[in-house]
Amino acid sequence: MAYVISDACISCGACAADCPVEAISEGDGKYVIDADACIECGACESTCPVGAPSQA
Repeated sequence: MAYVISDACISCGACAADCPVEAISEGDGKYVIDADACIECGACESTCPVGAPSQA
């Protein structure tokens, strides 16, 4: 199941920088993950300082 980013996102961009498939982009007020591109590697979850990414 693909990862999603919660409203806890502080828009720091750490997750996007660590995504190996560039599935994360800046959305409206927070970053978003393209579920079709996500390979469920967990890099975003381990990088986020506030724990915003999680599996849906």
